[in-house]
Amino acid sequence: MKKVLVDACGWVAVIEAGINIDLALLDCCGCKDLAIVPNVISELESLKNSKLMISMLESKAEMLVAPTDTGKHTDDQLFALAVQNNWPILTVDTDLKRRLSKSNLHWVEVSGRTHLRMV
Repeated sequence: MKKVLVDACGWVAVIEAGINIDLALLDCCGCKDLAIVPNVISELESLKNSKLMISMLESKAEMLVAPTDTGKHTDDQLFALAVQNNWPILTVDTDLKRRLSKSNLHWVEVSGRTHLRMV
């Protein structure tokens, strides 16, 4: 089943834009199933912003075991899972999007602070 991997910065962008994640994902990529790795939650917790709705992300997303052969960096773990499963990553991280583009993989980004689009 297709899932959308969530990067911490992508989640922050969705929350700040006030986007309904379920409807927006269905509209832009036809699925609303999210997946995360533990590092994403750690990164969000380090931001100490109570408006990030971490509990909502945890309830909506499947927690995956991070690949052990990719190192400890969140982007590397998400990238490896994207390659392995051909899943897009919800992100606004320019470097991560560049890596995905070079590997012909998709990503989902906040566009115009109003909606999501898949690239």
